[in-house]
Amino acid sequence: MIRKHKMELIVSSSVILFPILIGLILWNKLPETMTTHWGFDGQPDGCGSLPFAVFVPYLCLLAGHWLCILVTAKDPKNQGRNWKPIRLMVWIMPVLSNVCGAIMYSLALGVKVSVSGIMVAAIGLMFIAIGNYLPKCRQNYTIGIKVPWTYTSEENWNATHRFGGRVWMIGGAVMMLCALLPAGWNAGVMIVGAVLLGVIPIAYSYFYYRGQVKRGEELKPVPSAHTKAGKLSLIALALVLALVAVTLFTGRVETTFSDDYFSVKASFYDDLTVFYDRVENVEYREGSVEGSRVFGVGSFRLLLGTFENEEFGNYTRYTYYNPEACVVMKVNGKTLVLSGKDKAETQEIYRQLLERTQ
Repeated sequence: MIRKHKMELIVSSSVILFPILIGLILWNKLPETMTTHWGFDGQPDGCGSLPFAVFVPYLCLLAGHWLCILVTAKDPKNQGRNWKPIRLMVWIMPVLSNVCGAIMYSLALGVKVSVSGIMVAAIGLMFIAIGNYLPKCRQNYTIGIKVPWTYTSEENWNATHRFGGRVWMIGGAVMMLCALLPAGWNAGVMIVGAVLLGVIPIAYSYFYYRGQVKRGEELKPVPSAHTKAGKLSLIALALVLALVAVTLFTGRVETTFSDDYFSVKASFYDDLTVFYDRVENVEYREGSVEGSRVFGVGSFRLLLGTFENEEFGNYTRYTYYNPEACVVMKVNGKTLVLSGKDKAETQEIYRQLLERTQ
């Protein structure tokens, strides 16, 4: 397979590395530190040096690209098969590489783009493209919906991939529309949608298999190990979906006051203790404090960790998502932003701090 399509594989590999060339051309215009990772809410939460940002992500994508190619080429069931489904796999990494490169360089040069919106739209388009090719995919061990029940018969494999193709195309279109949602919400919908798009075809294959058994059709045996693996996969997917839901939509921030200090306890993040004699001033503000996350937790419930904006530079926040009000204070020359779950709770935090720091 590799020898027959070597020119296309060379071209696809070159396309993956194209952002490196762009980075070298823009080298003197790029900052010394670039954002390389974003959270669910589209806010940056990871960065790297200029050489790291220009070279490492794309070399990693190239390595992943060739790993997929080599595994697919070694599958005996792919020999002499339709190249179109395999071609789709070959071009996923090049597209992803250039989308990521465009986002990273645009932001580094000061161009405002919706990171989460672009990524959600791109992944939705990917689901549409894969869904279009799924019905053309014949039984193999590397590409497709590979669960125990699709291997019991060609009929189950074909039916599952026809059904899965329709589901993925519809789901991808819905995902692209969800890219228009506010940052954070669109990424959350994408994650939940991706898990569902994985679970639904698997469930369809299982129930199709059960129908075949009831009709007394002749099927290849499903090894017990594969059956257990299939069940474990479904359980794992359910646990992942539950974990994502818990992380994105739950959690709390609680501020408690002692004689000499106050403590902030937050879900999914380190607790904080501040002595009153280190608080330099305290201010109450209506609405939220805008900023980009440098490190920490960002969800539809909480914003925790180190953030950055023009007013404060780097600052620490322990707040709910988009709070009605905030308490802004200086602690040893650094800014700390707190909030309660509503305006009344935030006002009480402000009152307590004024009373204990004056």
